[in-house]
Formats: sequence, C-alpha cells, structure tokens
Amino acid sequence: MADSLYLSLWFPDFSGPAMLPHAMAVFQQFPQAAQRPGISYITVQPVSWNEPSVVERRFSPGIPAEEALVVAADMIHDDFAYTFEAAWDLWTPDDTGEKWELKPSAVKFIVQGEEFDDGAYEQMGHIEVDFGLDAPFLQENLTLTEQVQDKVRLNVGKLVEFTMKAEMNTRATARLLWSESEENLAQKLIARLQKVQ
Repeated sequence: MADSLYLSLWFPDFSGPAMLPHAMAVFQQFPQAAQRPGISYITVQPVSWNEPSVVERRFSPGIPAEEALVVAADMIHDDFAYTFEAAWDLWTPDDTGEKWELKPSAVKFIVQGEEFDDGAYEQMGHIEVDFGLDAPFLQENLTLTEQVQDKVRLNVGKLVEFTMKAEMNTRATARLLWSESEENLAQKLIARLQKVQ
C-alpha cells in the first residue's frame, strides 16, 4: 500500500531571517524537472495549520527559488511556516506498466519557524520535504520485471542522492527520511526486491 514519504532536516540556527539561506541551500540541491523547473506554488501560513494562509500564489511557469524566497522575505516570522512547491523528474510507467518516461512529480518544501504550531519543527524538522506517495520508489502494483527494477533503482538513486546532498551541503545537523506509517523505506525496498529472487 502506498505511503507518504518525507525528509526532515534540522539546523543549528533557524530563527528569523536565518530561515531563508537554509531554504535556499536545500533548493540548490534539488534536481528540478526539465519541463517544469522553478517554484510553482507558495503559501505563507501564520501561527498554525488551523489558521488561514496569508499568502497563496501560483506561478506558471515556475519562478527561480531566489524569487520565491523574496516573496516570503517580507513576512519572515518565527511563528510562520512557508510552503514552496517544485517538481522533479521520476520514471513513471504508463497504464500498461510497460512503457516508461520521465515525468514531473510534485515535491513540497515546508519551512517552519521555531514558534510555528507549538514548535512542530522539533518533530517535523525545520525544513520538511514532502515527496508525496512512495509509489515511484517501490512500484508495488507492478510485476517486478527487470525493467521495473531498473526504473525503481533510478528513482531511489535520485531520492538517496538528494537526501545526502541536502544533509551534506546545507549545514543541516540532522536528517530523517520517514514515512507516514513509519515503515522503513529501505526495508520495504529490500523486501520488494527479494520477492523476485
């Protein structure tokens, strides 16, 4: 069963204007979709997720990360959260599961001030990356052929590479790749690939 997949990142200094350089550093590690580069959506959320957003903007085509951060810069507060949506290319099967192509897949970057939602960052990370469902990394609904294995490996490789770069090149002090059900993606992947052997 498909499960939502996240990457949480924590930083040593994340108050006020310090949020923006960290967010920019994470964006710089992200391999953007060839057909849909840039940030396509921004929201600014005050106090908690229960409050209405104060800014909501869509961009088509997407705007560079630097411009997206300028939109948020006027409203930097420790009790606000900022969501930026971008896309990356993942191998995706057609309806038959036989023909594959690289297609843009949405990813959300949620930047949370330390006072937002009663300090939710402690559990969720200063920056939480929401990859959506883990289906592109497991393809559990398809028979595990050599082609399916190859595409799964390529998608997982992209995920692992971004996760490593996001930790190593951003001054993050901790990272956690996790799923909503708290099942370990690596264990699920190993179990999936062993079914074929």
